[in-house]
Amino acid sequence: MALIDIFDVNIPDSQLAREVTQLIRDTESQLLFSHSTRVYFWGALTGKRKGLVYDPELLYAASMFHDIGLTSKYRESQLRFEVDGANAARDFLRGHGIAETDLEKVWNAIALHTTPGIPEHMHAEIALLQAGAGMDVAGRGFEQFTQEQRDVVTAAYPRDPDFAHKMIDEFYQGLKHRPATTFGTFNDDFLAFKDPGFKRTDLCSIILCSHWEHG
Repeated sequence: MALIDIFDVNIPDSQLAREVTQLIRDTESQLLFSHSTRVYFWGALTGKRKGLVYDPELLYAASMFHDIGLTSKYRESQLRFEVDGANAARDFLRGHGIAETDLEKVWNAIALHTTPGIPEHMHAEIALLQAGAGMDVAGRGFEQFTQEQRDVVTAAYPRDPDFAHKMIDEFYQGLKHRPATTFGTFNDDFLAFKDPGFKRTDLCSIILCSHWEHG
């Protein structure tokens, strides 16, 4: 794997990182693979800009595994896709002798990457994964990167011209068989956008119809 230097940020040059890259390349679509790699660079560049101390290998593993739960491998799963990804990363890293404290960082980073308002207060790897994912999918923090940084990252790992619609479809395909898992997250937006018949769960109705009210 040829390593690309992007403003002094590199994919870790380790056997572990190479195995992670190969596994994700073999499992995910090109769209998700490129997205996940860009997420690492956006996250790492954010960490560099903010002067955060983080483990590049852990951040890389978290970035590459963060969307694996959307792939066809998990089409029968009834867990949240984030939990599928977190579990897969933890199992992989545990098999490579990574310390339990580091496994917890990676697990939390992936499991919480779609949860607003919490990751930024946790370990740097957790905060940076969410920041990188938010930048690549929704342009969150876009203006904090220079035009040159954006150009170099997307030249190395191209962003599909129709990325927005294709990414929404990746989410839909990964979630349509487990709609209940989207309750309480913004993931139900993908189902509502793609499926006119999708009905969101309403917490107020759940409370008002609970056994406490009608027991």
